[in-house]
Amino acid sequence: MAYFAYRGRNTRGDLIEGRLEGADSGAIADQLFNTGITPIDIRPAGVVASEAPARDWLRRLQRPPVTLVDLMLFSRQMYTLMKAGVPILRALAGLEESTSNPSLREVIADLRASLDSGRELSTAMRRHPEVFSAFYVSLVRVGEMTGLLETVFLRLFEHLEFEKDIRDRIRGALRYPAFVLAAMALALVVVNVFVIPAFAKIFQGFNAPLPFMTRVLIGFSDFTVTYWPVLLALAGAALVGFNAWRATPAGRYTWHRWKLRLPVAGKILLKATLARFARSFALSVKSGVPIVQGLTTVASVVDNDYMAQRIVQMRDGVERGESVIRTAATTGIFTPVVLQMIAVGDETGELDDLMLEVAELYEREVDYEVKTLAAQIEPILIVFLGVLVLVLALGVFLPIWDLAQVALRR
Repeated sequence: MAYFAYRGRNTRGDLIEGRLEGADSGAIADQLFNTGITPIDIRPAGVVASEAPARDWLRRLQRPPVTLVDLMLFSRQMYTLMKAGVPILRALAGLEESTSNPSLREVIADLRASLDSGRELSTAMRRHPEVFSAFYVSLVRVGEMTGLLETVFLRLFEHLEFEKDIRDRIRGALRYPAFVLAAMALALVVVNVFVIPAFAKIFQGFNAPLPFMTRVLIGFSDFTVTYWPVLLALAGAALVGFNAWRATPAGRYTWHRWKLRLPVAGKILLKATLARFARSFALSVKSGVPIVQGLTTVASVVDNDYMAQRIVQMRDGVERGESVIRTAATTGIFTPVVLQMIAVGDETGELDDLMLEVAELYEREVDYEVKTLAAQIEPILIVFLGVLVLVLALGVFLPIWDLAQVALRR
């Protein structure tokens, strides 16, 4: 006896899924008909019921996630197919067959099944929050209500393309300083573990008094070489503790606020987040989402809890009847030029267009900051390298010079 996975509909038309044991698919179909279920699909499960949960868990663990690029292609293809007049069920069927990501294929299959059972597309997407954000689902819902679902998918594609561009810029901006800091850390480890102990052996051979800085470097090097397992364990514990703290709501809020105040990268992250907010808000307003609902959904997609709290503060002010410009000014995150543009948009009813202008303004500033990042970070790196070289010179080369003078006098 083998196990078969089935999909069928009951007498009310609801989609039913499950697993049964039988000799073949015909026997499974007979069982389903006897219970009032009309089978749609019957496939061999291949594993016994006791093994299925573990196998399903392992399969979910191994399958690739749905990336931002996958969602971009999905949105663009949905727009193209709907613009060509293809019914939504046929469009989803075509995408299910053509997509190369098995995780997205399963999601699309579930969307088709949900639409078959009478659900709306936005309701079906809400079942997959790991793929479709609240902002994405909200705009799809608005498109269904207004009959502009095709246009909404195009705007979502443009929005996701912008998101990808912002993320790539931020990664590019942080890659150079991260590489330099990692190289410096590696150099310090090499100096402490290999270089200084070699010089310490030379100094011990002369039995001469050593300068204070040299004794400090040798002591620190000896401590590192002797207790490196303890230091490594402490570093691992600190990393785990930091991640655990950052996973808490208070810790995540504090960390996101600190990130925006970093010396060089902080202003890039702030401007990129503000550009993401402005474009998302403009898209929601242009799509017909009410301002209060739009601010609520945008707060969930800015990817920064500190900024999300400021946006929620704006939403609360609008709910109390205050103007958008007044609530934006109280957040303290917008420049005077941006506040002026928001004020004009609020008065003229063209808030969506002017928020797009705000987004483009911040995008240009992010692009400029990224291009000049090397010039901004060079003075910091030069000072750091200068201090490092000075310490090494005083601690290592100065006693060598003194010992050389003593040897020459002899």
